Amino acid sequence: MTSSTSEALVRNQVIQKAWAEPEFRARLLEDPKAALREAFGIELPEHVRLNAVEESANEFYLVIPPPPSVVIPQAERIVMEPAAMWGSGV
Repeated sequence: MTSSTSEALVRNQVIQKAWAEPEFRARLLEDPKAALREAFGIELPEHVRLNAVEESANEFYLVIPPPPSVVIPQAERIVMEPAAMWGSGV
């Protein structure tokens, strides 16, 4: 399973849980790093910031990743594995 596949699977698990559990959704919006740690055991490094936002029927967000010229060293990449680490934005 590739890193991007793992990321998509974990992202989908988080979204499904947020849809099913209003308390988790509220915690995710309030403190996303704590919500992931508490619900999935996912620890993010302190220097990593994570923002969670909720779209509505008429409000959407476009996330612009860093340009391809910005190479993230392998040692600093966060590879998402369920109950391990969380990678790129949700």
